[in-house]
Amino acid sequence: MKIVFLEPLGISTQQMKACMDKALEGYAAEKPEIVYYEDRVEDAPALIERSKDAECVVLSNFQYRSNVLEHCPKLKMICVAFTGVDHVDTAYCRAHGITVCNCAGYSTVAVADLVMGFAIDLARNIVPCNQVVREEGVKDGLVGFELEGKKFGVIGAGAIGGRVLKLAQAFGCETLAYSVPARPIDGVRFVSMDELLESCDIVSLHVPLNDETKGLIGKEQLAKMKKSAFLINTSRGPVVDSAALAEALESGGIAGAAVDVFEMEPPIPQDHVLLKAPHLIATPHVAFASQQAFEKRAVIVCENIRKWMENAPQNVMA
Repeated sequence: MKIVFLEPLGISTQQMKACMDKALEGYAAEKPEIVYYEDRVEDAPALIERSKDAECVVLSNFQYRSNVLEHCPKLKMICVAFTGVDHVDTAYCRAHGITVCNCAGYSTVAVADLVMGFAIDLARNIVPCNQVVREEGVKDGLVGFELEGKKFGVIGAGAIGGRVLKLAQAFGCETLAYSVPARPIDGVRFVSMDELLESCDIVSLHVPLNDETKGLIGKEQLAKMKKSAFLINTSRGPVVDSAALAEALESGGIAGAAVDVFEMEPPIPQDHVLLKAPHLIATPHVAFASQQAFEKRAVIVCENIRKWMENAPQNVMA
């Protein structure tokens, strides 16, 4: 059996090897051949060359579609070192008996931390304050508000959304959520999406990208929000209509936004419509990325592979 790590995963190769060795301790069958690549490539010919003889590959968030998969006849398992798997051609995998597993849970804390950082930045104008003090300015026009007493809404109250809600409660926020399905969370009031958009001061998005959520937040939804409200997106870029969000920011339809995800992976073109919009904090898809998250992810990756080798796969997405 050949297992190929198609790219580094945020920790050293030595750490990754140690993690994999630990996961395979006591494995009775013949040990697999494992290849660790120490650079990231995304073009199809290079991915084909790296993947063509593998039974199992590990990758994070680059596109891994049928134009690569059809050249990998031995492939039986894809371990996605990420939460979402929309960048993998899961339809092809289902049709060809390729198991796809993800690493749900590794970045829950990291993403929730950044969401609250965004909320504080937006509420207290930290970014513009940083700029004005460098220009010998003062606080005029930059006095913000406290999170305590504000309505904090989460769309998609899964593991990450649930943690965000608990953190918001710790700041004294009234917490609302819209989620399908809705699982009870202490202190959280579940409402319709319309009610959440209309009543919340901060709206944070935590949904996967699929046919139902693509364009979930567009012009109509943004028009329902308070003019004083903020939108935070750390889920997937296409969940929000970027042009509609830019228009809402430019017209004062909402007060501000923080975006960690776009329609494409960074680098983001300088002429992207959101980068020209006012009152926007933009980060380069970094929410999931903390050193602790990478270490947690490595453990889950290795456990996923071990379980698959034992014919008891976990975290199966396709």
